[in-house]
Amino acid sequence: MLRNWKEILFLAIPSLVSFASATVVGTINLIIVGQLGSLIIAIVGVSNIIMYNAFALFSGIGHTVNYLVAQNFGAGDMKRGIQRTYIAMYMCIVFALLIALVGLVGADDVLRWTGGSANLVRTGSFYLELRFYAMSFGIINFAFHGFLRGIGATKMSMVVSLMANIPILSLTYLLTYGKFGFPELGLKGAGYATLIGESAQTLICAFIFFVVLNRKFQTRKYLTLTFKWIEMKLIMLESGKLGMQEFSLSLSMYIFTAFVARLGDQALAANEVALSIMSFGFMPAFAFGSTATILVGQFVGKGTPLLGRRVGTDTAVLGSIFLILLGTGEFIFADQITHLYTDDAKVYELAANLIRTSAYLQIFDGLLNFYAGGLRGIGDTTFLLRISFVVSWFLFVPLAYLFIFVLDMGSMGAWLSLYTFLMVFGLSVMFRFYRTDWTAVRLKEAAHE
Repeated sequence: MLRNWKEILFLAIPSLVSFASATVVGTINLIIVGQLGSLIIAIVGVSNIIMYNAFALFSGIGHTVNYLVAQNFGAGDMKRGIQRTYIAMYMCIVFALLIALVGLVGADDVLRWTGGSANLVRTGSFYLELRFYAMSFGIINFAFHGFLRGIGATKMSMVVSLMANIPILSLTYLLTYGKFGFPELGLKGAGYATLIGESAQTLICAFIFFVVLNRKFQTRKYLTLTFKWIEMKLIMLESGKLGMQEFSLSLSMYIFTAFVARLGDQALAANEVALSIMSFGFMPAFAFGSTATILVGQFVGKGTPLLGRRVGTDTAVLGSIFLILLGTGEFIFADQITHLYTDDAKVYELAANLIRTSAYLQIFDGLLNFYAGGLRGIGDTTFLLRISFVVSWFLFVPLAYLFIFVLDMGSMGAWLSLYTFLMVFGLSVMFRFYRTDWTAVRLKEAAHE
């Protein structure tokens, strides 16, 4: 067990730092622009939800690269792993152009559909447009990181994340308030900072893949390979299932946000502050979930899936410990943390109450990520799609509507519906993990599709 725990932490800690850097940057950015008022907080929060949906729809490509490359790496067949990565990259480029087009022609309409006030739409439309452009680079970056994690290079992934996220943070401050000779652009400056950071990260990822990793994996050698349609079909199918799974979840969160928006700008701002803080709980959940995908996938590739089951369990145990410790800190210091975001008493007091309510309930989000990561490692993507659709649309959305509008429970009702949903989702995925016949798990092959 101790050996497993060391290997898990060796992979998980860099992933944790990588996700933490993005989370911390997002949190500090919200604090920076939050000084411009509760309307700006609401705009950034709603934009984050919209970007989460855009990312989720295409994130399946990165998840697919992650688990297929992990299996190929374990099997010692990196020629196929690199070939699959190229196919995924071409898909990402096509979708990146589509995302940029949506931002160009429809940013204001997308904001309007959230149900925010006319002032929110007018003030935030160009900021959202810039975020769409940044997301075009973001989905490409996510696929590159999927490759790095698949080969176990989580430290390298961490370094790349830090190289991109730290400049985003600096530029947000400089461009928002016009410090040290930079123009004072307000909210637009924060949008430009994100775009610059994501595009720079794409260049860094390309350099690593085509230059640094070429020495070990001959990544440039396979650039001119003739791709088999059956491999492309596999990647499209797996990416579609994982993308729709994430999109089902994120779209339900979008509707949830639209429901909260009907409670007013202050309630929406408090909701976004609380979500921003609780994203620190998502951080270890994602990190250990990603680690489960890597290790389970590699053991499947080696032909020892039962060892993958064991390491998946150990990953969930370690991740849960992290979440309990984090939840304790959030519960104790909720008031002080929320006060960092805004001086609006109604906003930070409501946000603090939401955080205390959910501090320990976030363990269910952890279970969801840990065991979903394990299921991705064995390629059980169909179940993940189905359960995500069922609990998102037949539980979460109806329950949120009931608590917010029928029972008139306001923001607290919204968050109770959120964590009821995560509890059912997390326990369902955990049950599936342990009910799987691991002796029958095999390497994912295109010919078997």
